[in-house]
Amino acid sequence: MIKTIIFDFGNVFINLDIEGAINRTFNEFKIDSFSEEMTAFNSFYEQGLISTEEFIKFYSENFPNLSYDELINIWNFMLKDFPEHRLEFLKQLKATSKYKLILLSNTNELHIDWIKKQVPFYEVFKNCFDAFYLSHEIKLRKPNREIFDFVLKENKLNAKECLFIDDNNDNCHTAKLLGIETWHINPKTEDISNLFKIKNNLF
Repeated sequence: MIKTIIFDFGNVFINLDIEGAINRTFNEFKIDSFSEEMTAFNSFYEQGLISTEEFIKFYSENFPNLSYDELINIWNFMLKDFPEHRLEFLKQLKATSKYKLILLSNTNELHIDWIKKQVPFYEVFKNCFDAFYLSHEIKLRKPNREIFDFVLKENKLNAKECLFIDDNNDNCHTAKLLGIETWHINPKTEDISNLFKIKNNLF
């Protein structure tokens, strides 16, 4: 029986345009692919291993034709709307008191700052969770096993009593290896508000 639900943030609650963001980055930077160094810096930043200042400085030095604000706008381009019906679903779920609710997201400082400014009900959303983990704050990142071990230990959870919901297959794969039930949600065809219709066999 599921007692704890662990949610991703992007493409579960807030919509993302990852493909569009990649295309815009390539166009603005005039590149065909991310270099190994860029990929490493992005990962370091998401994991909170470098500061926002260090992150922007790296891109400013590599793409001096782009301003500070332009670089931030390119980085945040993937962030789109947060449909309010998903918040209502979460609030109703919290009101039942049936499940421990946890957010576990690969989210960096620039993205969460944008969300705080653009999503008027961010604090209401955050307060629906019993635990709220962002990768840059806890210095851990999906799909690495350590982040799942951390959440399980920190909250004294039995993996077999947890459901993990994420749009990334690698993240779900790691969770499965630990015995956690998963829903690899397809943001194009599925919505978190239909959780109990899609996964009714787990509840």
